[in-house]
Amino acid sequence: MSAKPFVVIAEFTLKPGALADFLAFARIDAGGALDKEEGCLAFDVLLPENGGDQVVFHEVYRDRAAFEEHKGTSHYLAFKEGTGALLAEELSVRFFNPAAAE
Repeated sequence: MSAKPFVVIAEFTLKPGALADFLAFARIDAGGALDKEEGCLAFDVLLPENGGDQVVFHEVYRDRAAFEEHKGTSHYLAFKEGTGALLAEELSVRFFNPAAAE
């Protein structure tokens, strides 16, 4: 039996005026994950419909191990280092597995 995909939802609240800089780092992280990580199946950078200082990542990995590998990549580490000062509050990260089909 193969492992179920592992889903990460990360929610960021940014300091006012930080969106453009944050998105530049986010694009590097998402692009690196999709281009260089076999275990990354999807990586969406989402903005609220009505604007604001929030960004949500929707990431899908082959399994938890693939996500753990992601956290050691140069693109992730550059994102983490570059965005820390842009956050207005601590980020919220939630982890999910798909529900079993009935």
